[in-house]
Amino acid sequence: MNLADMLSYADIHELGRIAHTYECECNGHSKHELIQSILSTALRKEIFEKHIQGLSLEDIRFLNSLLSDPRNAFSMEELVARVQQSRFQKEASETWNPRDMIVKFKRLGWLFNGYSQQTKYLFHVPKDMKRRFADVLAAKFKGELHTTQEPSVYRDEQLLLVEDISHFLTLVSQAQQIPLTAEGFMYKRQLQQILGVLSVQEDMVGKGAWRFGYGRMFKEYPNRFSLIYDYCYYRQWISEHDYQLRITEEGQARLIEGKKESPVDVYRFWLRLYKNPIPNIQSMVAWIERLCGSWVTVASLVDLLSQLVKPYYYDSSASIVEQRLLQMLMHQGLVRIGEDESQGAVVQVTKLGSRIIQGTSISEEDKVVLF
Repeated sequence: MNLADMLSYADIHELGRIAHTYECECNGHSKHELIQSILSTALRKEIFEKHIQGLSLEDIRFLNSLLSDPRNAFSMEELVARVQQSRFQKEASETWNPRDMIVKFKRLGWLFNGYSQQTKYLFHVPKDMKRRFADVLAAKFKGELHTTQEPSVYRDEQLLLVEDISHFLTLVSQAQQIPLTAEGFMYKRQLQQILGVLSVQEDMVGKGAWRFGYGRMFKEYPNRFSLIYDYCYYRQWISEHDYQLRITEEGQARLIEGKKESPVDVYRFWLRLYKNPIPNIQSMVAWIERLCGSWVTVASLVDLLSQLVKPYYYDSSASIVEQRLLQMLMHQGLVRIGEDESQGAVVQVTKLGSRIIQGTSISEEDKVVLF
């Protein structure tokens, strides 16, 4: 429902609180006057934008979590959890109640209790307000980005990753069996041979690097190959038994079939896998798609989006945006990254990327955990 519909179901006390927030001058005893006054004030462009501009960083993170969810109804427990996730640091002596932010959004008319017996314990976001939030935030974010001309050189890896999935399966099939260490990883010699024939060259993982959270084989394998390996393992095309890596019957059938993987399937798997360390990954990718239709500097994009991403152990917010999001989106062909002589690294979403990102969503609970 839109704001007008939700106001009509709200009781007069709630309407009075919203009217007070917007400093409406009207008869507080008339529900009709309250609704009309709220609508004429709250939806006014300059007033709406003023309230968005006045939000704290925690407010914006919480609002962003609501925008990225296709649902419009949330339980109190869900909202409290999202508010808590929006606060990256908390002073030990600080008294802070996450429900205060929910009350603030209710008084702004951005959250409403349900009106029926089934929905009265759920909180709803008006659909028209959700669209306006996204548009105003997009304008605000775009104002913080630096756009550039198309660079003379850029990397565009469209469809290379799905081709390398087939290459990897072919290599495992031809080898018949590849020895594994006691920890279940390929030996460096075999790994180097495989990396050497893939379309995109990656360096081996350095000694002593703290790597975890982004996949089952992320500890020992470089980023892109780790995704390829985990995808094949998840699809049960490869198996690890008796310290040997082998192709399975399903994997062999896939090779005989000769079909390339769908970039959508790989992207969906990546979202579900990386959702563990980056809970709001879907929202972040949606912003990258919306903000990078033109070439923008990586530095300005990282500065902007890292404010919305929580650090993950040894990964800073900035490194998550640059390495875990932008680099992996480039490997999937969803963005291209170039080098501008004066501005440094620049990025732009591809047509394939726009189509896949806009057309793909996963539920809040949908994650992949590989063992």
